[in-house]
Amino acid sequence: MNKDILPAITFQAATTIQHFEQIIALQNQNLYKSLTVEEQNQQGFVFAEHTVELLQQMSSQIPQVIALYQNKVIGYNLAMTAVMEKELPSLEPMFREFDKSRYQGKVLTAYKFFVGGQVCVDKDFRGLGLLSKLYNATADLVDNDYQLCVTEIAVRNANSLKIHQKMGFEIAGTHRDEFGDWYVVVWDIRKI
Repeated sequence: MNKDILPAITFQAATTIQHFEQIIALQNQNLYKSLTVEEQNQQGFVFAEHTVELLQQMSSQIPQVIALYQNKVIGYNLAMTAVMEKELPSLEPMFREFDKSRYQGKVLTAYKFFVGGQVCVDKDFRGLGLLSKLYNATADLVDNDYQLCVTEIAVRNANSLKIHQKMGFEIAGTHRDEFGDWYVVVWDIRKI
């Protein structure tokens, strides 16, 4: 994709049903189970599946940032607060790891953090630095009291880890669950 289109890409919080539906459509194109192993290795993948209702619930607590090009969602950064642990039992293992993983000598739960729920960029718009722009737009929109963005990345998703580390995420821990091995990663938003 040509970098000349960057000025035409806007970032904002998702607010409409159409935004949420387009997030889900992009998510479905990039789900690990929709891609071959070769595609996963080359392009990366997303793991969790959401519904419009769940996205609306998440957005009532913290902005769900989207990248728009010609009124089409071409990327998104889903975020959530720790409250979602109780709403989504499937996330309990991840949140338990936040109680064990450490950053700068303290467990992650000692910080005020939000969770990077999932980030994805349309394959036709990759290579433009949109992942970093999506995370930064989220950091700009969240409460100034947040210190960290915390998330997990599948160990086998090497592309995602590399891109996250390039923008400043650090590995704070590892764990294994029924889906595989995971890195717990941290982005200190106080440093931006």
